[in-house]
Amino acid sequence: MKILFIHPAFPGQFKFLAPALVQRGHTVHALTRTMDVPAGWCGITVIPYAPSRAPTPGIHPWTAEFEINAIHGEALFHRALAMRAAGYRPDVIVAHPGWGDSLFVKEVWPQARLGLYSEYYYRAEGADVGFDPEFPATDIADPCRLRLKNAANLMHFEIADAGFSPTRWQADSFPRLFRDRITVVHDGIDTDAVAPNPDAQAILNGTLALTRENEVVTFVNRTLEPHRGYHSFMRALPRLLARRPNAHVLIVGGAGTTYGVPPPSGNWRDIFIEEVRGAIPDADWSRVFFLGNIPYDHFIPLLRLSSVHVYLSYPFVLSWSLMEAMSAGAAVVGSDTAPVQEIVEHDRTGRLVDFFDHRGLADSVADLLADRAARDRLGAEARAFIRANHDLRTVCLPRQFAWIDELADGRA
Repeated sequence: MKILFIHPAFPGQFKFLAPALVQRGHTVHALTRTMDVPAGWCGITVIPYAPSRAPTPGIHPWTAEFEINAIHGEALFHRALAMRAAGYRPDVIVAHPGWGDSLFVKEVWPQARLGLYSEYYYRAEGADVGFDPEFPATDIADPCRLRLKNAANLMHFEIADAGFSPTRWQADSFPRLFRDRITVVHDGIDTDAVAPNPDAQAILNGTLALTRENEVVTFVNRTLEPHRGYHSFMRALPRLLARRPNAHVLIVGGAGTTYGVPPPSGNWRDIFIEEVRGAIPDADWSRVFFLGNIPYDHFIPLLRLSSVHVYLSYPFVLSWSLMEAMSAGAAVVGSDTAPVQEIVEHDRTGRLVDFFDHRGLADSVADLLADRAARDRLGAEARAFIRANHDLRTVCLPRQFAWIDELADGRA
């Protein structure tokens, strides 16, 4: 088949699926707004495009995002027209609709089967919005804004043949009208590459050598912000460091904002450092390391080194890092929010704590640091769960291939 992927930052969530389809003999193209991927990456013809206009200054704030979606869709539409004029006709199109790029793709190739990566449908209740009472919505019209934020999602389902979501919780965020058209299949974890290593080690600051014999706590986010529980984690640090005087805490993530609302000034990382600074002696601060954003080939060894990996999240899109930590054999302490509960079963594949219970979080991590047998048991069960349910080659890619085939012949 001729298969076209659409993602503004390709490969994105398709980093395993797209190359695997090339290996199966399909002809794969990708349309993207990023310039970071070589034109022939993994045998895929990567074609860039760029918007020709900027958003309108002073536009109604509720419609700003939809205008951006239209601008992205317009840019891809014209690039697709040029491809059609050159003779290109895809059989299947797989698109991430979140930024509007694929809004008008069926106007160009109406005969193609369109499948959507259904990542998330925004809701005013029952998900991330309004979850954290510390950061309540300040605009009574937020539900109106969110309704328009979903406009691209809704318009895509009018033209799409099927969708797939990485988790059941994410699929269930969509309205019932579309839910039956969404298959649940995760992007996949390469459990061979992300595997335990008893000899894992790291050198910090050029002098501190850490191995699996040390107590190492890891906390990982793209950016350190409340959506991913950074404030809860930082508030647990004083008690955790006091209880475990030999523990080292490795924090990965940038200082910006990815998902939530930015603070009035500064950044969330520094705000919560300052909040707890006085409660942590200097000697204990020396055991806390902010590593920023690190390359993936450094990230996986870090997970292998982890004694306890902490993953907290609002009810929102689940991070790959949780499953990767489990695949690496780390004992996980996670928040008892619905997306995490789908992956972590309390005291079998990890331990769950109340998202807002800082004391309980500190004690749960400290107790595991003190109990090597419990850590080993939870880590082994976690890895077994990921291998059985989310392994890239034996579970996820076969299901994705089946979905592509069903999409192509109209059965999806």
